[in-house]
Amino acid sequence: MHHRKIQHTPVAVTELGFGAAVIGNLYRVTEAHVASAALDAAWDAGIRYFDTAPHYGLGLSERRLGAALHDRPRDEYVVSSKVGRLLVRNGHPRGVDDEGFVVRDDLRRQWDFSRDGVLRSLEDTLERTGLNRLDIVYLHDPDDHWAQAADEAMPALAELRDQGVIGAIGAGMNRSAMLARFLRETAADVVMLAGRYTLLDQSALDDVLPAAQAHGKSVVSVGVFNSGLLSQDRPAEGMKYDYQDAPPDLVRRALAIAEVCERYGTTLPAAAIAFPRTHPAVVNVTLGMRTAEQVGRNVELHARRVPDGLWDELRAQGLIRADVPTANEERHPRRS
Repeated sequence: MHHRKIQHTPVAVTELGFGAAVIGNLYRVTEAHVASAALDAAWDAGIRYFDTAPHYGLGLSERRLGAALHDRPRDEYVVSSKVGRLLVRNGHPRGVDDEGFVVRDDLRRQWDFSRDGVLRSLEDTLERTGLNRLDIVYLHDPDDHWAQAADEAMPALAELRDQGVIGAIGAGMNRSAMLARFLRETAADVVMLAGRYTLLDQSALDDVLPAAQAHGKSVVSVGVFNSGLLSQDRPAEGMKYDYQDAPPDLVRRALAIAEVCERYGTTLPAAAIAFPRTHPAVVNVTLGMRTAEQVGRNVELHARRVPDGLWDELRAQGLIRADVPTANEERHPRRS
């Protein structure tokens, strides 16, 4: 599996990444052996970029990822985690977390983008994972915390990066306009863009993607299925789009894209994975993977050839924006 460099950093990530939110019991319980098997399958398939966060399962995702990587050669993989949500003791537990993860709520999340909060969060993450370092650190969903995130958290991360403690720094969220500000106005090297450069939403072409190009920075793309509507060969009513029931007009549009994909000998989910990487700023697509079977499917979809003519046809039919760039692998800094 090819690696792509995060520009102007020592960090290179595999084109496909393992998103570890789901192994933190997102929406339902994932048994420890199932999570371990998924991580083993990802490793065996050549995936070497793994993304986690304290938020995911109140630390469960970080613990499981660290355990799976414990005996792997440390210089052979890249791990990212996030800061901004400190885990603190919950003085009033109700038994189960109320933010989508099926875990006990003995801990709770506390927003904190201060310098001290960043340092404490990183120390806690290293303890939970058992790792000796993090390769990438993102500010996690700083939507309502711009001032503290930009003025305190990012400078703290930049200091650690400049000392060689962290390889690359950035922010992750689904608001592309704010991510563009991080690229333009702060020391961020990379942003994790959720759901804003997909077959159904190319709004990142208006802000974060040109900002990344203009400033020589990189983008990791997540949420490429838009919560599910793009994840099946034939989209249907009742599927989710950005965590809500998909509107009928979007279902029809997804179905129209799927029909074009079929004519070009590919599938909607394969095209959904391939699409973000047609942009020269995008270095990686990271997908949530709960089981070894999901890993196998995603790796197979990632490996499928998607003809460049597909994008031309989708542009011609008005199914994607006319200013979507044409795929060109040579635009991407790459190492094998």
